[in-house]
Amino acid sequence: MLPVAILAGGLATRLHPITQAIPKALVDVAGVPFICRQLKYLHTQGVRRVVLCVGFLGEMIRAVVGDGAQFGLDVSYAPDGPVLLGTGGALKQALPLLGEQFFVLYGDSFLPISFAPVERAFLTSGRMALMTVLKNNDRWDKSNVLFRNGELIEYNKQVPKPDMAYIDYGLGILSGGVLQAFPQGKTFDLAQVYNQLSLDGQLAGYEVNERFYEIGSHSGLKETEAYFLNKGKV
Repeated sequence: MLPVAILAGGLATRLHPITQAIPKALVDVAGVPFICRQLKYLHTQGVRRVVLCVGFLGEMIRAVVGDGAQFGLDVSYAPDGPVLLGTGGALKQALPLLGEQFFVLYGDSFLPISFAPVERAFLTSGRMALMTVLKNNDRWDKSNVLFRNGELIEYNKQVPKPDMAYIDYGLGILSGGVLQAFPQGKTFDLAQVYNQLSLDGQLAGYEVNERFYEIGSHSGLKETEAYFLNKGKV
């Protein structure tokens, strides 16, 4: 199984006051820090190597997670440094730890999905990257993906179009080479990378049918807590 980069470096201002003193990754979700739920889940998926891209209060995450042995994982860290690098810049920083191909997972997302078929779809696609997509119709957020007949035509988070009915589900796979053109230590967003890849015909799409859960907002946190309390999972 490919290694997983978890993007956990943001300021999480939408979760204030909870995240004024702790990073979002350590927010309590039904009695367990969220990052611990993510890591235990990744182990069940067959993942063994994780790189945590950390920024704001990243040392607190390291103090809880350590080297990942408690989860059966090898966890390493790629800190932003003095400047928050954004999702793209953080991945660029982490490239030496990630290798040529890797999953990308947002640090506030829990995704009820099997990773192995996603990896197979990427490897057989011949593309530089893959994005999982969910038919959303603006239900959870603004739809930003044009996906038709199994093909991802365009992803555009900045300027979504009326015929876009899908959304980025939250799990992607990247080839390290797609980040080579971006300068080291500079802030940029992964959304820019995905957009350009889609326009170049290098972003494969993989359709998912089960909704995602996120803790990026107070309402999302409440729904995610309810999911774990009801399912008794992870």
